Amino acid sequence: MELDSRHSASVSIDGESIRRLREEKRLTQLYVAKVVGVTTDTVSRWENNRYPTIRRDNALKLAEAIEVELDEILKKEAPPEPEVIVAVTSPKKKPWTLIIVVGILLLVVVITLFNRNSYQPPKMQAKRFLTPYAAPGSRVLIRVHLSSDKPLKGMILREEYPVGWKLVSSEPPASSLDNETGKARWIFRKPHTETTVAYLLEVPKDIELASEVQLHGELIANPAGQRTAVSLETVGTMEVQPLHWADTNGNLVIEDLEILEVSNLLDETGQLHLDWELIEVLWDAEGYEWNAKKSEFIPVQQTVLRPADQ
Repeated sequence: MELDSRHSASVSIDGESIRRLREEKRLTQLYVAKVVGVTTDTVSRWENNRYPTIRRDNALKLAEAIEVELDEILKKEAPPEPEVIVAVTSPKKKPWTLIIVVGILLLVVVITLFNRNSYQPPKMQAKRFLTPYAAPGSRVLIRVHLSSDKPLKGMILREEYPVGWKLVSSEPPASSLDNETGKARWIFRKPHTETTVAYLLEVPKDIELASEVQLHGELIANPAGQRTAVSLETVGTMEVQPLHWADTNGNLVIEDLEILEVSNLLDETGQLHLDWELIEVLWDAEGYEWNAKKSEFIPVQQTVLRPADQ
């Protein structure tokens, strides 16, 4: 099969620029190596100009990893010496050639300024949807919807959650994950104008009841070489209570409309494990309670729950 020459061709890279840009963005060689799909030794050799040329497809991945345009990591060729043209004109004739050249230069400047001022960055939206409740020691579902009115070459989603919580799985899988500091990142290359990210957070067992969970995040893109970022808008609130995340009204019952909503989420979350079997059992029992010692939900028949409600 014939390879695409645009991806197989080699390009010259500037190791010093790569190192400087990576350090400015506080990215590690390990993170860059993971995104590009090479070893950290290879990244180190690139930065030390041990490999002056690399394949163009790797160069594109490298540029996206450190969130810059490809031109910013390529070696710049020395500009040629300007050619000095001495024009000999008769003092009796008007220098029409010079006037035309100056006019063309002015036109180029005007067009450049116009294009720069007329550029409109993409309108990006990022919304995080919270479940209303999170029981100590349980796992809760978080959904993030991302959208842009223009196609993007790439984008990065950053999420920060409280220290002590753990991101146990996500769809799609996180590109970078640090549960020690509560940070996760997803990289998307040529994403759709609408993208959904879903992930499960494990709640600490010793967390205080009635506390409200705070999450922070950012969506970043680099269209036309200009960094664009928007903060995630949080929809809903999440409170620590001994209630299942699917029990949206907090009445200790998984109702018909609530289990239908969970069923719809199965298509949206893809391969993410939502413990559907347990939710069905809680729904079928028409009631449940939280076992704090075992950190699990237990089905309870509705007739057992009614005396407590009186």
